[in-house]
Amino acid sequence: MSTTAAKARPAPIEPHVKKIAVVIVLGAIMSVLDTTIVNVALDTLSRDLNSPLSDIQWVATGYLLSLAAVIPITGWASTRFGARRLYVVSLIIFTVGSALCGLAWSSGSLIAFRVLQGIGGGMIMPVGQMILVRAAGPQNLARIMSFIGVPIVLAPVFGPTIGGLLLEHVSWESIFLVNVPIGVLAVFATMRLLPKDEAAPEAAGKLDAIGLGLVAVGVTAVTYGLAETATKDLGSVHVVLPIVLGLVLVALFVARALRIPNPLLNVRLYGNRAFAAASLTTFALGAALFGAMVIIPLYFQQVRGQGAISTGLLVGPQGVGAMVAMGLSGRLTERFGAGRLTVIGVSITALATVPFMLLTENTSYGLTSAAMVVRGLGVGLSMMPAMTAAFSVLKPSEINHASPQLNTLQRVGGSIGVAVLTVVLQRNTEDLGSRAADKAALAGAFGDVYWWVIGVTIVALIPAFILMTVERRRKREADAAGDGPGGPAAPGSGDDDPRSGDRAAEALEALA
Repeated sequence: MSTTAAKARPAPIEPHVKKIAVVIVLGAIMSVLDTTIVNVALDTLSRDLNSPLSDIQWVATGYLLSLAAVIPITGWASTRFGARRLYVVSLIIFTVGSALCGLAWSSGSLIAFRVLQGIGGGMIMPVGQMILVRAAGPQNLARIMSFIGVPIVLAPVFGPTIGGLLLEHVSWESIFLVNVPIGVLAVFATMRLLPKDEAAPEAAGKLDAIGLGLVAVGVTAVTYGLAETATKDLGSVHVVLPIVLGLVLVALFVARALRIPNPLLNVRLYGNRAFAAASLTTFALGAALFGAMVIIPLYFQQVRGQGAISTGLLVGPQGVGAMVAMGLSGRLTERFGAGRLTVIGVSITALATVPFMLLTENTSYGLTSAAMVVRGLGVGLSMMPAMTAAFSVLKPSEINHASPQLNTLQRVGGSIGVAVLTVVLQRNTEDLGSRAADKAALAGAFGDVYWWVIGVTIVALIPAFILMTVERRRKREADAAGDGPGGPAAPGSGDDDPRSGDRAAEALEALA
């Protein structure tokens, strides 16, 4: 009883940990904000840089892909060079990339600089998590992890609005240059407030460079092939060749990872049905979330004639819903279980997508705002619980592989979602021909895109049900073994290993 009471009253968070949290959140906001701030600028970029939407969407897709490519090496790099040192380097790369984006002279140069920016941004979030978890200690993990969710909540709320303000009152270059002073401040705060790395970082072993090359090039090739369908036939060599090549490279990566002792990513984790289900849910939600966040601003601008600021405000309600859900998801997960809550969240997301399938040139802004709030609730109630469920079925030693894989899948899902949905929108618009000037017909083209969004969301629902089933079975087995809810659990991994909710905290601690 005294042990339980002690667990119920965690030690207060120390002041130096709060300072570290502020630094990490500052960097994370800068990185995540840039994922959404560009969405309202795609239409402007397409006009000003004289580039079709099928090309300019790579400003968003390229950034997400570079995030996905660099995330897998963060665990190795932080061990090899030290987390604080790597965090500073990440901030500098991101800041320099932002400055170069603001100086871009064409769509090609902008996409290239966005990729560089994404390399820095991809390392900021996971490395910051490692530093923050280490500083907090296991007793404060639940509360300190809520700090990390702040950027995810704020980005959809403020990103489009800030982007709209800068677009209308300054220029598109400013949406990138605004990161420069923030980046300089973040670097200065990091040097002053974050604890120094140990003099001799731990031996990290040899980087699996071959594996990194296979998976990075493979994922990029698949996404490129999908994006090419905007201007090429599905059977065109420009579409088929990169997709097939990419899938072959990813298959070679998996085959190699199963044979070597220290692969870049431990793909054997997918032998665990709960982890595999949570991973597929995360991938599909990433596609549905990021893809739809690119489409809806274009609807407000092209069909409804809204300016960038108004578009940002109209997109913001989804972030409000996500903010409410993030505040509730922890307690609801403890009460209903991560698997069940994931099913509920994905179902809400699917239902809230239906109004967007019925878009017209006169759809009420009140209806779209309400639907976006509910959709944000669904995403917030499914994304984090799915990851929590994935962590809870693994050994703490497996988290160094699991965490980057889940983050990578979310980013890859997002990049593929952006590419595919943008292609679908462009094809729908081209099919209208001369009727593209008719706002009613154009609105219908946007509504048809959301049939794809709801399809991807339903795909996420299938593994979510599997996740719920596995979690229920594990709970029954734990109760039958006499552990009861939250009882002790033996170490191990796999679906047959009953574990309490404390395993998630142990797993998160392993991030440090």
